[in-house]
Amino acid sequence: MRHVIALLALSTSAAAWEFTPGAVCLLTHTEPGVAVVLTHDPAGPLYTITITRSQPWPDGPVFSMQFDGPRPIAISTTAQEFSADRRAVRVRDTGFGNVLDGLQFNETARALLGGASEEMSLAGAAEPVEKFRACDVLGSV
Repeated sequence: MRHVIALLALSTSAAAWEFTPGAVCLLTHTEPGVAVVLTHDPAGPLYTITITRSQPWPDGPVFSMQFDGPRPIAISTTAQEFSADRRAVRVRDTGFGNVLDGLQFNETARALLGGASEEMSLAGAAEPVEKFRACDVLGSV
């Protein structure tokens, strides 16, 4: 389901960050060629981030994200998963504080894997990320 949302988002031209409350909260962003979907299931707790691009992600041992702006930060993992067509890469964890800080307090984000790089704007992300964080405290808000 998450990959379906991400793939549908790739076909749109809007560049917006949107929060959708629910039993599993959702934060989405689309730009030409790239879509980002974050989920949070407070019952788990479990967070995911899925980044879908128009081309398959290459092989690489480490997936990382760099956040550039007033509060730069970088995160990395070796526990990434791919969709069947390799256009989507997903990471799961029980905490996403650094990812959410990076999204909320910076200007751009860059996903990196195996020599490939996808950059996305964080313009307009602060308020939806703040609402997404509330999901952690309130469950579905």
